[in-house]
Formats: sequence, C-alpha cells, structure tokens
Amino acid sequence: MDALALCGLAGRQRMLAGQLTVLARKRLMLATALAMRPQLLLLDEPVGGLNPAERSQMIELIRTVARTGVTILMIEHVMKAVQALANRILVIHHGQQIAEGPPSKVLRDPKVIEVYLGVQRPLAPDPQAPDA
Repeated sequence: MDALALCGLAGRQRMLAGQLTVLARKRLMLATALAMRPQLLLLDEPVGGLNPAERSQMIELIRTVARTGVTILMIEHVMKAVQALANRILVIHHGQQIAEGPPSKVLRDPKVIEVYLGVQRPLAPDPQAPDA
C-alpha cells in the first residue's frame, strides 16, 4: 500500500508540511502512520479543526483505511464522525464509563444524552454508519 497515494497526497512528496492545508496535513499524519503498516491505528480527534466538507473527506479516508484491514481506535468529539465510523463506542464521563456498545444503542442512552450530547433527543441514525 502506498500510504501517500492512499491518503490523496501522491505528487506532493516534495512539499513542505507547512505549505499544506489543515486537511492535507491531517492526511500527511495519517500517511506517516500508515507507512509503518500498522495493524492498529490510534487516531486522536482526526476531524478536529476541519470544516464540514473536509470532515466528510476525512471520514471517507478513514473508512478506506479501515477497509484495508487496519483496526482503528479513535478519540473523537464530533458525534457525526463517531456515528459514521464507529462499530462500537465507549463513552467516558469524568473518568467513569457510562456507556458502551454499538452506536445505535449508545447514542440513544439517556445518560449519554444527558451528560455528553446535551440534547433532549438522540441523534438520527446515519445510514452509512457501520451498524446501521
């Protein structure tokens, strides 16, 4: 697997990281990790700092990486990204686990809604989510 090509950076090998957009820098960080051919990839807020269009692109890239067989463990606060990517969710509040399971269950958990989502109703299911 050519990590730069997989991450949409083919042809940019000679560019300095500082010349790249925020999305391209995130793609570069992902490509750097993938170059080591990991079985497990830890992602810390991979869509943080991106606009909605860029988030969609990064979500699709992470899906592509997952389809190659890489297991992904992700910390993320953007619930649309969590919903779109996660097979299982673990929610921690003040160091304590409050919910764990598939997105369809966890995102409807009253405690999660109360302390984390901050809304009175659960999120609508994402038709592209892994457990939809």
